[in-house]
Amino acid sequence: MRRLAAVVALLGLTAVTACSGGGTTNQSTSGGGGGGGLFTTIDVNRPGIDASAPANPYNPKGNSFLGYNAMKLAWVKNHLTDPNQFYPGIAESWEVAEDNSAITIKLHANNKWSDGKPVTAEDVRLSIGIAYTQGSTAFAITPGAAGAAADVEVVDDKTVKVTQDMTNPSSKFARGVLDTFVAPAHIWGSVLPTDFWDKLKTSRGEGADAEKAREEITALGEKIITFAPEKDVSAGPFILERVNPGEALLVKNKNFYNAANVAPDQVKFLNYTGNEQIWNYLISGKLDHAGFTAAPADVMNRIKQAPGTNIIKGFSPVAVGMAFNQSKKPYDNVHVRRGLAYLIDRAEVTKVASPEGGTPAVTTSGIHQKPAQEWLGAELNSLEPYNPDPAKAEEEFKAAGLQKKDGKWALADGSPWKVTMTAPSGFSDWISAQENIKGQLVEAGVDAEVVTVADYPLYLEEIAAGKYDVGFWLIALGPAPYDIYQRLYGASNGWTNVAGKIQHAAPGKSGNWMGGAEKVEVDGTEINPGELTGKLNSVSAEEAKPIMLQLAKAANQDLPVIQMWDYVNTQFTNTSRFTGWPEQDSDLLRLTAGVWIQLGMVKKTQ
Repeated sequence: MRRLAAVVALLGLTAVTACSGGGTTNQSTSGGGGGGGLFTTIDVNRPGIDASAPANPYNPKGNSFLGYNAMKLAWVKNHLTDPNQFYPGIAESWEVAEDNSAITIKLHANNKWSDGKPVTAEDVRLSIGIAYTQGSTAFAITPGAAGAAADVEVVDDKTVKVTQDMTNPSSKFARGVLDTFVAPAHIWGSVLPTDFWDKLKTSRGEGADAEKAREEITALGEKIITFAPEKDVSAGPFILERVNPGEALLVKNKNFYNAANVAPDQVKFLNYTGNEQIWNYLISGKLDHAGFTAAPADVMNRIKQAPGTNIIKGFSPVAVGMAFNQSKKPYDNVHVRRGLAYLIDRAEVTKVASPEGGTPAVTTSGIHQKPAQEWLGAELNSLEPYNPDPAKAEEEFKAAGLQKKDGKWALADGSPWKVTMTAPSGFSDWISAQENIKGQLVEAGVDAEVVTVADYPLYLEEIAAGKYDVGFWLIALGPAPYDIYQRLYGASNGWTNVAGKIQHAAPGKSGNWMGGAEKVEVDGTEINPGELTGKLNSVSAEEAKPIMLQLAKAANQDLPVIQMWDYVNTQFTNTSRFTGWPEQDSDLLRLTAGVWIQLGMVKKTQ
């Protein structure tokens, strides 16, 4: 599966004249100190290089590469349960108020943009203004939005203070602020009108003027996305030198605050359109680094045999579930969903589809099994594991009223039943998984088929429109408790958080394609899982634990999805040219190699 699906789809994606790529050159912009020649990689966040796209981190096709020439205030650590731990980025340090009402950010004293101008608090303020136009989490203009900033204050040239609107606070406020791109105000200043901050203040009110202001701010988003600087001006370790359809070349930024410890002089991003090209790059030893790429066992063996291959594995807070559209029969019946769970051997599916990039889910809890142990403790073992059991599957199907005719299961009225699963073309692990599930179901007397659609954006559009009976859905997106469960009990299943109040839409309305019941029974008590999920947005970690347990039990009993496998973050590196790679299970593994480089970890091989 492409990285786009596994990680970036939920979490998130620069004008340069196209010219010939060619080999590396000695650039006058290359700084001294630890130079190590050429570093070759790919951008796993998105396939394909668009040579006409601008050096713009807000543009989905932009030639702006995270951690290399695109910088955020800070870089999120890959923690099991705490969403508010970071490595320095544009910010050197930060202090969060005890009640989470504000965060004060200090910038590196000596950091400069690649054109020599200093990085200042005004750059951060402008970038926060841009974030409002993009609907960034901490900078939402929706009245009452959880975790929204109330004020942005430039304290001095290197200090910014951002306060939270405490009428609907979020425990992830610091994360929302620090996870912000920073652009140079002297280059990007024209993208916001001079009255932007007055307009923003108006947007927080009520009435026609406030609504108009919100519309105008949102409309600025398109202007931001299409903005094309004449050249790349970066505060990161590299700047874009040139790009063509086959590759993008970046050179070292001598003004980067930690340039002395940046080993490569140049970075080359190679173009690719699918997994097969990445496999070939790795097999031939062309790449110094590639993020997670699904590969079958025989391909993995060939990659491992390439000289210098080094594979690093760690926790990835993502799982994939076989999701049901409960507005379509017979998937509205929990006994059908349970019956299917008892028929599918998850270990076999994972072995076929993602042997190096996943581990079979121990059960359906809605949580990746590693953090599940932290959140649920011994209670994790009390959940029904749904181990393969044809006899139990038959009991469940009979409880749902299904009929078995000539060894094949039919609907309650005797009409044929076929499980139709849909996957996006190019997602090799999802398609392999569904083909394996199809084989298992057919062997058990359940007719099944796999249908593919053109690409992932179309897949997301059509699944949201309720066009599929069964599809794969990414869940367990930690580390924040609210994020983990909003994939099961959020907008896709009918619940939305409006100004701190949870509202539920009927199946087929407001993006509700899962169509689950508004209330489910857990341990003999009726609960509203969407309301419980909403509470996770503001409670402490200890307060979250009993709520997480209730939701885990709800997911386990009601099965809006069957959790198939929990992802393993598998990174490919090569030790032939560079060393200093993160250790196994490092909390750096969900960050790009650009971040590893800018922190001074990566060194030239001696």
